[in-house]
Amino acid sequence: MLLKEQATLQTPVGVFSAQHDSAPHEPSQAQFYKQLLPLSKPAAGEQYAFKVDLDKCTGCKACVSACHSLNGLDEDETWRDVGTISGGLASASYTQTVTTACHHCADPACLNGCPVLAYEKDPDTGIVRHLDDQCIGCQYCALKCPYDVPKYSKKLGIVRKCDMCHSRLAEGEAPACVQACPTEAIRITIVNTESTLAAARSGGIFLPTAPDPAYTVPTTQYVSAREIPDDVEAADLHALRPEPAHLPLVLMLVLTQLSVGLYGWALCQPQASSESTLARIVALIAMAIGLAASTSHLGRPLGAWRAFLGLRRSWLSREIIVFAAFSLFAAAYTLAPLIEFCTFAVVQAFGFATVLSGLFGVFCSAMIYVDTRRPFWSLPISLGKFFGSTVCLGAVLGLCIAADAGEVSTILLCGLLILYATKLVLESLQLRAAYQSGISPAKHSARLMLFPLRRLLIARYVTGLAGLLCLGLLCLAPASVAVALIAGLTFLAGELLERVLFFQAVAAPKMPGAVYS
Repeated sequence: MLLKEQATLQTPVGVFSAQHDSAPHEPSQAQFYKQLLPLSKPAAGEQYAFKVDLDKCTGCKACVSACHSLNGLDEDETWRDVGTISGGLASASYTQTVTTACHHCADPACLNGCPVLAYEKDPDTGIVRHLDDQCIGCQYCALKCPYDVPKYSKKLGIVRKCDMCHSRLAEGEAPACVQACPTEAIRITIVNTESTLAAARSGGIFLPTAPDPAYTVPTTQYVSAREIPDDVEAADLHALRPEPAHLPLVLMLVLTQLSVGLYGWALCQPQASSESTLARIVALIAMAIGLAASTSHLGRPLGAWRAFLGLRRSWLSREIIVFAAFSLFAAAYTLAPLIEFCTFAVVQAFGFATVLSGLFGVFCSAMIYVDTRRPFWSLPISLGKFFGSTVCLGAVLGLCIAADAGEVSTILLCGLLILYATKLVLESLQLRAAYQSGISPAKHSARLMLFPLRRLLIARYVTGLAGLLCLGLLCLAPASVAVALIAGLTFLAGELLERVLFFQAVAAPKMPGAVYS
């Protein structure tokens, strides 16, 4: 009987077709879709939203397939996913599949973080749309979104996401996922934006195991007649999957911070000295390589000039603009001493402008990641790592240059040794979370570093300890150029490895996923 019933199940399209053939008069499509699609458009203060009946979702992924087919997505690209949550007692266990897509949030983080304004929230429907022509492929929206919604297309060099099939909605047709669901578990509804905001920010329940809704205020409604246990968790909660390394960003961050630190060291030296001149040249080269590397992270680097558009709300826009100013000041500070009519005061002014803009650029770099609200990238951690790299790399490269001239300060060496040892200790404290009870983002990051990323972690501490050893030897032989050079290289290698861990070990928030194997 069950097999016979299963064979007769149809999608909403099939049901509509059957009813159309059997009806004496041609019915309107709305007659059969009235429970899946609102018959009126949102009024002022309202917007469209997905409504998911968890009791009807079977995890068949018909919605995933339909979305993929209708939107012509890449082979490994999905705008709708199906995950699993489970919990309860052995005597009353609970398992439920969950279909998820863009939640078309009332306060979308993707829109707020985009440096080129490639997102818009439709004032009439509330749908959060991605403007493909405006996108430069920086992928910052993917870091900002706590639900893993924006997906990067390598083929196109841009990010794309669900737009609720807005063109179909405009014609009174249901989105692909809604139309394809054989159990009618997904539908479009209309919600009041203000009440949704109030509910989310007053501790309202969105979906157990999902990220906190207070951040972006998702509008998707998950309903169920069954009581969901308090101990429910996502099926992939304990899966250890490192995040992308973003190597161009690793180079950009480390080299720009090295450049800022080295310019700071040069400013403290006599301006006419050969050590100051060499330090500025090395810093300029490091800055140029770092900024050039950052453009290779973009899918459409030629559109990077539009980054000023998001200045009012995006830290990425601010970083790009500040480092553009830094590069101009740095070039002027490096080249000004070679121009006869540039006075000492002018050179000093360029020097202070270079260092101050560079420090503000490092702050903006840190705030880019702090603004994603990921605990591993919290304000103390990000500022500590970024400014620690700035000071340590600048000082040790400066010491390499000073060692060549035989002018290394033992006091400065001891101070740098203590500072770098402190940085290593603070980094290692993050590993303590691996032994906490329960699960948390901090524990997830610690376990990522100790298990799938353990080789990177070991290499980072080997290079860090080697750098400390070299500093200790320099304290005994301050004029040793070879030891100073090795110290500089090990410091640089260690900071590059630390920055790879910074990206790969972060616990990225997302909607519940399927069992990972």
